[in-house]
Amino acid sequence: MGFTPHVVKASHVKDCLIKVKFDDGTEKVVDFTPYIGRGGIFSELNDKEYFKRFFIDLYTVCWPNGADVSPERLYELGKPAEG
Repeated sequence: MGFTPHVVKASHVKDCLIKVKFDDGTEKVVDFTPYIGRGGIFSELNDKEYFKRFFIDLYTVCWPNGADVSPERLYELGKPAEG
């Protein structure tokens, strides 16, 4: 990847899916299920209401407990968003 993507917008889709818009205009849907399965700091995200408390900070998706995933990884993992 020749650039560092920045998350500019994020919205909950359903379950553990978040639609993420990047500064290059690309929109992707990211499934956070694999991260939640790892446990540790991500285990709190198993609570559906807590999962929805994400916000954007430092150009990526974050949660109040400090959990986050790099924007580069979100860009790689995400599937193209429809509509």
